[in-house]
Amino acid sequence: MPRQTRRRSYDQYCAAARALDVVGDRWTLLVVRELLAGPRRYTDLHADLPGVSTDVLAARLKDMEQTGLATRRRLPPPAAASVYELTGRGRALLPVLGALAVWGAPELGAPRPTDAVRAHWFAVPLLGLLAAGAPAGRSGASEVVEVRVDEGVFHVRLGAVKSEDGPYGDGPAASPGAVLTLDTATCRELIAGELTLGEGVGAGRIKVEGDAALVGTDPAAT
Repeated sequence: MPRQTRRRSYDQYCAAARALDVVGDRWTLLVVRELLAGPRRYTDLHADLPGVSTDVLAARLKDMEQTGLATRRRLPPPAAASVYELTGRGRALLPVLGALAVWGAPELGAPRPTDAVRAHWFAVPLLGLLAAGAPAGRSGASEVVEVRVDEGVFHVRLGAVKSEDGPYGDGPAASPGAVLTLDTATCRELIAGELTLGEGVGAGRIKVEGDAALVGTDPAAT
């Protein structure tokens, strides 16, 4: 896209600087996090980004359209609403967000009184952890893992993912291959690398239902 569509630039001939020209504004990567779950309406995005003003969210979405990270389309009747969704370029930010989440996990600690929490915010770091433990060579709907934590339910897709589905989704899965139940503290320890899935299952802190091998745990331990 033409550089004049950007309001600011570091003006450095450096790949990292160019990347930050595109995604370095406050809220941009968190909008990407939300859109990784699939197409979202503006009102849904605003509800799951507590703290962002309507003006700032609108500006970020416009920037993301101009830089080729996201597109907007109109849903057919009876929905008659517009949704935003990531382009291939936007979806390619998943490993970037995953690495950032893993790096930031030790900073979480216990939730602060002012912290907003959404269950699906754990999806990005857990996705990498679960994918690393899943057996190779599997594909299909059975590779959907539902995760139940204190704040709610979300699901992640470990196999080949259709672009319209996204690598994770909010709420229960239609037919998960495995279901994990754990509390928020255990989830934080998992993504911070302080606890493995096997250790959590063995200690009774994580319950696995369904195909335990899908999440890399010993079926005998469940």
